[in-house]
Amino acid sequence: MEKDTDNTDIHKRKDVNSELEDILRHIADLDSWRALFNARGLELKTFAKRPPERYNAEEDAEDVSGSASATKPLRPQAHQLTVPYSIPRALAVHPSLGGKPVSPELAVSLRKTLFGNVFHIFNYEWKKSCFKFREPYSALSYALEAERGGARAIQMVVQANIIKYLLFSRKDDSVGYGMQSLEEVDEKEQEHALASALADILWTAGDEQAATVTLVTSERCFTPVLDYKSDSFTERLQLFNFPRKEDTQRFIYEHIQCFKEEGSHGVILFLYSLILSRTIDRLREDLDKTTTHLLQQSLGNFVCRQALLNLLLTGRASPNVFNGTLLYDENGDLLEHPLHGVLARSDVGYLHWSREQVKQGKLPAVGSMLKTPKLPVWVCSINDTYSIIFSPHPSLLSDWKMEHLFNLYFYNGQSTQTCTALLTIDTHSHHWEVEKRDVQGDPEKRFPSVEMTIRTKWEGAAIDWNGIGPFY
Repeated sequence: MEKDTDNTDIHKRKDVNSELEDILRHIADLDSWRALFNARGLELKTFAKRPPERYNAEEDAEDVSGSASATKPLRPQAHQLTVPYSIPRALAVHPSLGGKPVSPELAVSLRKTLFGNVFHIFNYEWKKSCFKFREPYSALSYALEAERGGARAIQMVVQANIIKYLLFSRKDDSVGYGMQSLEEVDEKEQEHALASALADILWTAGDEQAATVTLVTSERCFTPVLDYKSDSFTERLQLFNFPRKEDTQRFIYEHIQCFKEEGSHGVILFLYSLILSRTIDRLREDLDKTTTHLLQQSLGNFVCRQALLNLLLTGRASPNVFNGTLLYDENGDLLEHPLHGVLARSDVGYLHWSREQVKQGKLPAVGSMLKTPKLPVWVCSINDTYSIIFSPHPSLLSDWKMEHLFNLYFYNGQSTQTCTALLTIDTHSHHWEVEKRDVQGDPEKRFPSVEMTIRTKWEGAAIDWNGIGPFY
């Protein structure tokens, strides 16, 4: 009996320690929250003002009020901001929906796959990231909002797949109408496009045999151990497995609010779904000695490694952008460990440019598998930020005559862009270096990085911005 009592006490202490970790994490971040809310003219009501016995980590969204006084009861209002440390109850699914609860072992594997350890957790920038569209029936009704941050790379790959769906995959009369069809998207079609884009990426990662979608339940699936840093999120994952792509897309559409609403942690949910669709074992086989996990720290944030970008684009987490597998070094000597590159063309392509890497002579050469996708949509990594270029004409990749003079559309995901930029690409008549620039001195204004990125695909092309000033 004494041993049973001791074990019970141990479990109780673990539960209390876990709850204390959650509370301390909120307290540690309180100053940054207060600064954020003060900057927006809002008052932060913290859980410290509540009786301790009433505190619940899932209710912290109710502690934010734009105008209510401390003497009035806090009620949800449309203008209130949601603190994205806990998913709102409305976006958490009930365990009776089915699925499989995440196990402690799988949660540890997910953390190690992403961060390389179990002590790092996603920060505020990641937790607030979701797949939110611009206004329906607008010039950018096809477009996602994607502010700067580590999650932006994922948002922009999903954006490329949304464009793919709207231009080339919709099974209705709007297909083939070009840019006009992108400017006539209502909210329902936005949701269909997002569900299709997410399902396509997950299905490809699952070798077109299966996909896994993760949602969050209202309660933890396990009690974290002391050597695991709880985030009150990963421990609540519920896994739903699908043997058919259509079922995957239908399920995502039915729960689309869990990916697009503020406070949903939508990007992280999709990232977990991506890893589990690929499976931990296959993902480890994809990687090589240069990459052991998918995120890396940069300027205080977690950003996507190339392996994660390639997993999103091709379904395989190869860490390099060249074609195939590299067996020999530049001197012709056999490598001790082969380096894994891209093995097949994907629907969406990838271009890369970094002014800093060019200065250092370290700009990686993107292989033809990524440069020449099946459809004319490219994710562009430009000075470590992400954007999209695309054409509504699939023949651009199959008719060499079209590549003499053609248009590309450019979207960078930032709120400052109010319409899609139209760029005219001329690869035939004259070389770009003979163009005269009014601006002298600043290389970014003389040779904008967007243009340099495009020239990694169409060497020597002259680029006309059609009356707008070059940006980004």
